[in-house]
Amino acid sequence: MAETLLNNWEKKSADHQKRYSNYLQRANKNAVLKALPQLHEEAFEKINCLQCGNCCKGYSPRFKIPDIKRIAKSLKMKEGDLIQQYLRLDEEGDYVMQQQPCAFLGADNYCSIYDVRPSDCQRFPYTDEDVLLKRPKLTLKNSTFCPAVYYVLERLLQTVNK
Repeated sequence: MAETLLNNWEKKSADHQKRYSNYLQRANKNAVLKALPQLHEEAFEKINCLQCGNCCKGYSPRFKIPDIKRIAKSLKMKEGDLIQQYLRLDEEGDYVMQQQPCAFLGADNYCSIYDVRPSDCQRFPYTDEDVLLKRPKLTLKNSTFCPAVYYVLERLLQTVNK
């Protein structure tokens, strides 16, 4: 079933955006939160991030000050040099990558700073936490490029009543 669900997932996700939006607005929050850990596990039994890397190729996480300090220390750089070389301020005043794909993403989709990566990267794609419900616009956007978000939303629609 999962393999069929994931076939042509990009088109299906695009086609289902309105359905997802309506679901996220009306969903039984407690039931969804209870189901997320299992659906998250299920998604990552089927999906290998190293075969995709879409999140690192086209989008940037926020780099919070603790992230910048940790990454700079790991790279043996000054924080200001890390910011100057790799980051920029976005419209919301957050530090994000200057370019896509992420400068730390290798051709093999491995992250060269994985052990010290930003907290947004550690938490992405938020399919096991309340961000999925609390930030529906982010969830909808993520479902268009992350097969795990698409998978979890589809399974929620199948299994968790509104």
